[in-house]
Amino acid sequence: MTERPSALAVDRRGFIRLAGTTAAGWLALGATSDRMRVVASLTALRLDDELTRRSMIDSPTSRLGGLIVGLRQRGWVEGVNFRFELRSTFGAPDRLKTAVQELLELKPDVILTGSTVETGAVLAVTKTIPIVFATSNDPVGNGFVQSLAHPGGNVTGFTSSTAEMGGKWLQLVREAVPDIARVGVLFNPATTPGAGRFYLDSLEQEAAASGVAVVLAPVSTAADIDGAISRFSEPPRAAMIALVDSFLVVNRQAIVAATAKYRVPTIYPFHYFMDAGGLMSYGPTLEVRSADYVDLILRGTKAGDLPVQAPRKYELLINRTVARALDLTIPFTLLARADEIRE
Repeated sequence: MTERPSALAVDRRGFIRLAGTTAAGWLALGATSDRMRVVASLTALRLDDELTRRSMIDSPTSRLGGLIVGLRQRGWVEGVNFRFELRSTFGAPDRLKTAVQELLELKPDVILTGSTVETGAVLAVTKTIPIVFATSNDPVGNGFVQSLAHPGGNVTGFTSSTAEMGGKWLQLVREAVPDIARVGVLFNPATTPGAGRFYLDSLEQEAAASGVAVVLAPVSTAADIDGAISRFSEPPRAAMIALVDSFLVVNRQAIVAATAKYRVPTIYPFHYFMDAGGLMSYGPTLEVRSADYVDLILRGTKAGDLPVQAPRKYELLINRTVARALDLTIPFTLLARADEIRE
């Protein structure tokens, strides 16, 4: 079994302390006590990654912390009537099968997955344990669900973007850098939806309409990142788009550092990259809604009867300090549409 760092244990004790009442009190509020339920989660992030630590913060807006808070509000208290188990692939594809097997050995009542890749790996070995994906792209195309409204099977969850996002990212980065002649597309074919094709169709259509050449920049290992980005530092003028990809999130620090080193303006799909010093991002606003579905499943609802939900809002973030370092003047029309401007 993978041993989890003490920091996670501390966070879990914090969750229990936040309950602020006794087990009997929670049972009076409607918590079930017939047996201890197991809620398991799988992530590609290292357990000591900053995003993992932040996701465990006792807050309704953190992914795992919000899950615990939300479950507590519905009568489920960690250490009282359920326990939470987290496992990681440590960003290594060869660790994925091992991590999934560790989860199955826990005999979980529900598994929360963090990305399309992890969802596919869990579904490959179980068609009975309920699965809730926290983020996934094209769940129908990936064969996870029969339809968004009626998933069927043992899986449901939340999508994080649509195929049209490819074209939207190009529109936004062209507004920031209007003189680009080409755009590099950074992704890992093994970990991004449809090996990249999910977003490339709309991106290529937008590029053709605007006269911009699309240059694919696939990466398979962290060692590939620097070289892939360096190709876009020389003329003709270029920008880059980072696709939705768990591999890129795991390696976000190295990616942002390389774009700064080679002075390549880049747009990202998540605010995580902005926290690492990225130029701009456009993607779904983080909403922690998984507790709704986990609670229903723990009480007997079939995952396949719960419709897949789409993001309710997207947000644009721009870092003007990074823009100035790249000698970019972001147009006022773009700044005016930003949900957040960082300095």
